[in-house]
Amino acid sequence: MTGLFMFAGLAVLTVILYLLHPYLDLLVVRKVLGIALFLQFFYLIGHYLTGWPFPTPLVILQIFLVVALGVALGVIFARIWPLAPNPGLERIIRTFLIVTPALGLGIGLQILLQGRQATQAIYLVFALSAWLGSGHFIRRA
Repeated sequence: MTGLFMFAGLAVLTVILYLLHPYLDLLVVRKVLGIALFLQFFYLIGHYLTGWPFPTPLVILQIFLVVALGVALGVIFARIWPLAPNPGLERIIRTFLIVTPALGLGIGLQILLQGRQATQAIYLVFALSAWLGSGHFIRRA
């Protein structure tokens, strides 16, 4: 029961963050929906092909929440350090600097949302969405 209250609190905070933060616009919401829908299909295909647990409505909402928080982290990071226009060492260092802390935060979210018996890789979903969200702002050459 406490997990449900934790989820509800995080969901309310996420909605407030998306409503009040100026960089989290409609394009970011579209990115969140796209990543979350891809992951839903991934888990459904995994259920039918490999026997993973079928995603319950709570798990589906948890994935949406984690993707929204991850993309928000990535967009805020991209505003601080925009993506370089050309590939190179700076992009590699920038990727490590967003993904490494995102993995740690994702592990914390995994424990908060799913406890000891996790059925989805919430920490990897969080890191992936933070990395994909970090390409929102690109520095001009």
